[in-house]
Amino acid sequence: MNIIISGASSGVGFEAVLELIGSGEHQVIALARSEDKLYKLQEIARALNPDCVLYTAKFDIVQDDYDYGLIPFIREKFGQVDVLINNAGSLINKPFMELSPTDFAEMLQNNLLGHVKMIQKIVPLMSAKSHIVNIGSMGGFQGSQKFSGLSAYSASKAALHNLTECLAAELSGLEIAVNCLALGSAQTEMLEKAFPDYQSPVMAFEMGKYIADFATGGHKFFNGKILPVAHSTP
Repeated sequence: MNIIISGASSGVGFEAVLELIGSGEHQVIALARSEDKLYKLQEIARALNPDCVLYTAKFDIVQDDYDYGLIPFIREKFGQVDVLINNAGSLINKPFMELSPTDFAEMLQNNLLGHVKMIQKIVPLMSAKSHIVNIGSMGGFQGSQKFSGLSAYSASKAALHNLTECLAAELSGLEIAVNCLALGSAQTEMLEKAFPDYQSPVMAFEMGKYIADFATGGHKFFNGKILPVAHSTP
């Protein structure tokens, strides 16, 4: 499969890339804002599988140019895209009364509107039986326990969840499945920012493996679903 994943420089995105290239069955384009971390990803990937097909590109899903930068790169390397994993995002941990409009705008840009741009640009490259996987959060999952300081982040993720359901209906005619994994905790930099004193029972590499497996096979069983992936609270 030809797979694109954003937010690949750290955490579960980083680990998902290593899982995907480990089998030797997939070609991956890994996107992130940090060139240094992408270089590290390449080094580790080559050590794990010298024959892996992994392309990395420094790319900001909100600010950078798609038409003259990313899309020509994808066409050159892949042509057709089978899986898109929208994993990029950021988190602000701040009491609601201290949040500025800029804080909310940042969360919506990084956790929703950047993915909107990516999906609109990649869908024309996808064929029938392709899969779009949005990486959401239990913080945005309806009915889940909520936490102080995460209102802007959780609201942006809830919007991504709803977008997933809408797109599943809208893209059904193209036979493109769209699902969302509402992740609970995994031991990552983002978790440490949200819950500094909490130790997750799930390691980043374990969640990365789950994402990789679901992205390549989950669309055979699910479409338009927001799937909670949580072992504990948070």
